[in-house]
Amino acid sequence: MKLWMKACTILWGVALSTLIVQQAADASENVGVHQLAAPSKERGVDLDVTVWYPAQPGGQSVTLGESVFFAGTPAMRDAPISDGKFPLVLLSHGAGLAGNAEALSWIAAALAKQGFIVAAPTHPGNGGKNRSARETMKLWLRPVDITETLNAMGNAPFFKKQLDYDAVGVLGLSMGGSTTLLIAGARMEPKQLADYCDTDALNASLCEWIRQSGVDLHAMDLRPAGHNYQDKRIRFAMAVDPAPVDVFELKSFSKISVPVEFINLGQPGKIPLTADASKIAKAIPRATYSTIEDASHFSMFGECKPGASQIAQSENIGDPICMDGGGRSRREIHEQLTKAVLAAFRRAFSQ
Repeated sequence: MKLWMKACTILWGVALSTLIVQQAADASENVGVHQLAAPSKERGVDLDVTVWYPAQPGGQSVTLGESVFFAGTPAMRDAPISDGKFPLVLLSHGAGLAGNAEALSWIAAALAKQGFIVAAPTHPGNGGKNRSARETMKLWLRPVDITETLNAMGNAPFFKKQLDYDAVGVLGLSMGGSTTLLIAGARMEPKQLADYCDTDALNASLCEWIRQSGVDLHAMDLRPAGHNYQDKRIRFAMAVDPAPVDVFELKSFSKISVPVEFINLGQPGKIPLTADASKIAKAIPRATYSTIEDASHFSMFGECKPGASQIAQSENIGDPICMDGGGRSRREIHEQLTKAVLAAFRRAFSQ
């Protein structure tokens, strides 16, 4: 009897291991990824848009978002899209090391696995070898990028039959969070944007880079910053650590009519003022606010590879890109953040 039970245990272990491997393989295959170009009159170039979607088996295996610092996320390039209609999440990334669409693959792929199409433009000049302080601070171009991405998705044969046009939302992290506020109807105050780097009190690392790049915000034509960039096709907006929040016209928040959900990463009172959305949430009629207290602003980056902190230090990257706010791993924080985002979009679209 004992021998029989031991044999069953071994067979069960083998079966379970096989099941786990098969589930992992299936998970990597049911997320498709597709690239498309979105024409942009404002930029004068086509935007490079990365789209994650629920997929059938097929396509080419790829890893997105991998760098010397961060682990990547698997997906299947140009896999056949699944049948059905899916909500659309327009995703806006931050600047710097996370200044491209694929840097947010970890959350985009997770949303696609749960039945969302996620489209993210790479905002030109915000990261990579062509990173530009001047272009990064043209914050008003970012919501236009999102609008052009939505236009391109509606014209893309690959997606237009599967899109649920009554369920379109926007998700932004860091500088992408301020983008969501602009496209939801908030407005910036050009003078506050011009004054943003007069001291290092708001964003020392960003402002140091701006000065080192020889950019004077007061000398830039910031008048477009005060325009209205609302896109009324957006039904829901969500912002994680939106930054900078110091450049908005406060009274404009009361005019936002769509539901908005905020998540700050860190303990109340210790969240950087330039990303603290607690007061803004009170000014928006249909807003909710929460925090993940053992996270940090850098928790929205990908999972760090072994030795990433040492490489960052050797390359004089001043920000602690691999540090979170407590004892949990970044993967665990990502799981909590992803669950919160999924729950918010499902509530918004009554799924």
